Amino acid sequence: MRLYLSSFRTGDHPEHLLSLLGAGRRAAVIANSMDPYETRGLETEFPALAELGIDAEELDLRDYFDPDDPIADDLASFDLLWFRGGNVFALRQAMAKSGADEAILDLLRRDAVVYGGYSAGPCVLAPSLRGLELCDETDVVEKLYGEPVIFDGLGILDFAFVPHYDTPGHPETESMNHVVAYYEREGVPYRTFRDGQVLVVNGDERIMT
Repeated sequence: MRLYLSSFRTGDHPEHLLSLLGAGRRAAVIANSMDPYETRGLETEFPALAELGIDAEELDLRDYFDPDDPIADDLASFDLLWFRGGNVFALRQAMAKSGADEAILDLLRRDAVVYGGYSAGPCVLAPSLRGLELCDETDVVEKLYGEPVIFDGLGILDFAFVPHYDTPGHPETESMNHVVAYYEREGVPYRTFRDGQVLVVNGDERIMT
């Protein structure tokens, strides 16, 4: 399993991402965490990845909500799945409705792709999304999809990923303090990441910068 999980953007050590990728340089940018908003923010994602020599294009999970349009083969055609930040509950719902959640789990088990991203992208990998309602709105799921919010994470990580922690100037730093307080009260395992920090997973090896 190969993961490159950043607090914000590509972080301070993108060389680790390139090491995980090896010769592969084709990326799908998945921006469904931005579905509740007017912009998808791709104008920042493509140039940042291009600077690293990564050829990126958008893969919109909404295009796969029809069960007759399976997503697994399209996901497997990329070397990197890059999940940008935004609303974690919108992202989780889009993953479930498209079947991307199960497909990604299978790809990671087979070490067939690198999972990368920041903020909501890593957060959705936790066992549970409980507590993140203190920073991300949940009612967007009902508005977008007419369905109840999903609080189950993908369970790829065995702890909650807390981005933007102790990062002066980031608008979500204060709300992340409330999330951490919730995790402390409830006994939820978690790890905090300041903007610039990344968690790199390569098989059994874990590096936290």
